[in-house]
Amino acid sequence: MSSVAVLGAGSWGTTFAKVLADAGCDVTIWARRSEVAREIHETRRNSGYLRSINLPANLDATDSLEKALEGASQVYVAVPSQQLRDTIAIAAPLMEPDCLVISLMKGVEALTGLRMSEVLHQAGGIDPARIAVLSGPNLALEIAKEQPTAAVASSLDKQTASAVASASTNAYFKTFINDDVVGTEFGGVLKNLIAVAVGIADGVGYGENTKASIITRGLAEITDFAVAFGAQPQTMSGLAGLGDLIATCESPLSRNNSAGRLLGQGHSFTDVVRSMNQTAEGLAAVAPVLALAKSKGVSMPIVTQVGQVLDGSRDPRELAPHFATDSNTPEGE
Repeated sequence: MSSVAVLGAGSWGTTFAKVLADAGCDVTIWARRSEVAREIHETRRNSGYLRSINLPANLDATDSLEKALEGASQVYVAVPSQQLRDTIAIAAPLMEPDCLVISLMKGVEALTGLRMSEVLHQAGGIDPARIAVLSGPNLALEIAKEQPTAAVASSLDKQTASAVASASTNAYFKTFINDDVVGTEFGGVLKNLIAVAVGIADGVGYGENTKASIITRGLAEITDFAVAFGAQPQTMSGLAGLGDLIATCESPLSRNNSAGRLLGQGHSFTDVVRSMNQTAEGLAAVAPVLALAKSKGVSMPIVTQVGQVLDGSRDPRELAPHFATDSNTPEGE
């Protein structure tokens, strides 16, 4: 068995650690809080995030970064995106020299607009050939319950992507590969913003037609944006694009959808953030994504209006119809 580490003991980090363990890896989770590490080590449970899930015997946890990384041939990173820079700066010097580093995160750095793979390279000094990103329709609780799904591992180096796919494929989780790192990452980031929009419409009380229109036009926005930054358009029709978009927009398990629903019901941005015990990455990504879109001249009416709801300049009850009809001028689909 290969030894791998997972940095982050939230719902997704713990779930993916289980995926890896069930695929035959010896897994060590690094938990920032000692009580979480202790519970996983002693009881094989993480009750704060996956209350009813038993974790495999070949999965352990520690609050020591050095211990978690010792001997790990692959390191999967599942910390909140805005904490990645500080975390990887500490962790990178402790990693094995040739280990692979895989981002499980779906965000962009708010201050710089950098994708997570770019932060890994810049702040951790990690060779891009050793970096992969993993994305897809991956709602943590469903996977923890071993409900079948798939994902895609993307790297500039095919051997890196293939190694990640081999380590993470098991009876209920299939990992495909591609070389479109930009598209795979931006698909994961941007679908969160569309999920917030769908949640807002749902919270206001709009039905399936409105939500389907948002999802469809949202996919067009995602594709235009990603292609402008060098992504392959077909990636947006795959697991990291359309697949992830559908799952995130349709499921009550989605943090971003849930955050949008609360906004649509009239809760303030501050109250929504305070009420959630897990990170909704889409909320932090709106401003940097809009700045990136502006730099490339990409129009993103849905994401723009989500931003206006977040900053309080629009009432979501007035906004929801405009998600589907952002202009009165006739235009092609």
